[in-house]
Amino acid sequence: MKRVLSEKDIKEAAKKGNKTIKISSNIVVTSAAKDTAKSLGVTIEQLAETKADITETKKEKPKYKGKIAIGSDHGGFQLKEKLKTYIEELGYSVVDIGTTSEEPCDYPDFAFAVAKLVSSGDVEKGIMIDAVGVASAMVANKISGIRAAACQSEFAAKSSREHNDANILTLGGRILGLDLAKNIVNIFLNTEFAGGRHQKRIDKINDIDIRYRKS
Repeated sequence: MKRVLSEKDIKEAAKKGNKTIKISSNIVVTSAAKDTAKSLGVTIEQLAETKADITETKKEKPKYKGKIAIGSDHGGFQLKEKLKTYIEELGYSVVDIGTTSEEPCDYPDFAFAVAKLVSSGDVEKGIMIDAVGVASAMVANKISGIRAAACQSEFAAKSSREHNDANILTLGGRILGLDLAKNIVNIFLNTEFAGGRHQKRIDKINDIDIRYRKS
């Protein structure tokens, strides 16, 4: 549904001989549109809010889906900052464990912090961003119960969730564009583990984890 009434819309209406434009209450009218309407003698009439408007507004607010821990080193800081709002728009709350600037720092510290939050169950999943994404996956996978996947494509993100029940996504802040990173995050967070024939393989991963875990 159209969300903005623009100057162009007013001109098109006037060209068709329409002197009154009726719009729903949730449509935003730009200042240019108001000025153009006044100069062309077009009246803008905003209708009272309808049940349809209310229903659509409710649909636009995603259901709360849980907490996501996110961290980065200096190489992933910029991407982390851009992804936080997007993750919240998907319906999650974000626990940002740092870093807080592009000052050089050590990725193991932040990858470990994200992994601990996931391992303890304090958050549903984790996202860690360094320059390439591989190094942080290495760190996170040292923590019991963690299955971290370094993903550079939508297919890898989908497969890591459906087949491997990955609980941490690692990204490369210096190799991924923002749009691709958003797509990967969206797929990773919203793809369910398929179970079935894949479950026995996850059980084997867990068995290795238990057998070689240090007491």
